Amino acid sequence: MGSSMNISNIHETLIAKNSDLAGSSFTDVNLREAKFTDVNLSQSEFTDINFSGTRFNDVNLSEVVIENCDVTGMTINGLLVTEMMRAYGEKQSAG
Repeated sequence: MGSSMNISNIHETLIAKNSDLAGSSFTDVNLREAKFTDVNLSQSEFTDINFSGTRFNDVNLSEVVIENCDVTGMTINGLLVTEMMRAYGEKQSAG
């Protein structure tokens, strides 16, 4: 296992390639406009995160749990999530 590196109060662009950052923690960090390509985030946890305007392409979302989230305007394969939830609720009420 590698050593620990503490980065605080830095205003620089970080480029990490072919790296193992498993177990890393990011708190109060601005990653606006960051790019993640071929990244393994399995078993990760996201709390109090702003994903507004973010695009996910070719992403494995199997077994992902989304709770207590504002999904206004969120689409999955072009379908509004709020509309899917509304239709599901109506189907449950009618059933």
